[in-house]
Amino acid sequence: MNAIEFRQVTLRLGGRDVLGDASLAVAAGEIIGVLGPNGAGKTTLMRAILGLVPAARGEIRVFGRPAARGNPAVGYMPQTRSTGANLRLRGRDFVAGVVNGHRPGLPFPGKAGRAEVDRVLDLVGAAALAGRPLAETSGGERQRLLLAQALVGRPRLLLLDEPLANLDPRFQGDVVALAAALRAELGITILFSAHELNPLLGAIDRVLYLGNGQAALGTVDEVITGPVLSRLYGAEIEVVRVRGRIFVMSGGQDMERDAHRHDHGGAHALLGASHDHA
Repeated sequence: MNAIEFRQVTLRLGGRDVLGDASLAVAAGEIIGVLGPNGAGKTTLMRAILGLVPAARGEIRVFGRPAARGNPAVGYMPQTRSTGANLRLRGRDFVAGVVNGHRPGLPFPGKAGRAEVDRVLDLVGAAALAGRPLAETSGGERQRLLLAQALVGRPRLLLLDEPLANLDPRFQGDVVALAAALRAELGITILFSAHELNPLLGAIDRVLYLGNGQAALGTVDEVITGPVLSRLYGAEIEVVRVRGRIFVMSGGQDMERDAHRHDHGGAHALLGASHDHA
């Protein structure tokens, strides 16, 4: 059974189609890298899978059922997230905040909840963070705690929206390696969105690239090509491979790296993007 199916799906945001008439399928157990310029619809796509954004047309199915809010089979690590105003909150309490739908900082759950918190902390290698205040954790350690939150309830599909944002390369590598290890151990499906492809190379099975209201799903070699990306960016794109790294270039600009440092130019402007900073 496929984990995700889009059947002629159109997603609309602010009166603009961020995805038009897309049909695609993600097999159970795959790791898919979701890429594309700001405003291409990465976050909207994940929210649609969660049942939070209804399809304007078409059908989205998750493990054979229509996408719906509150699906326990789906875990989500959102792009816009907060570790809470109270940085004195311990790692254990922060993770426990999602058990039974509670928010961080609310009373600790019962015995079963405590066991679940211990399980997910162990899964992400964060047991040592259980008693440490958030104020004393690094960005990479907080990402582990956020990932632990997403794993509460044993989801079969994990949606990770920009988990590498604001991390240095070493911590980025740790998060990617952890995602791959979770897939190997749990057999879960993972959609992993990112601004740049290179940190994901070697970990993903396929890439889903979004742009210009279109989607291309396939292997890196099938999707990361000049013709495919030129269509998705709406501009002439050259793909350069150097020492195992891949660069998406247009007029001497690295479209994946530079365009996201200047949200009002580059690919963001090319796509007439809204504030869906997917």
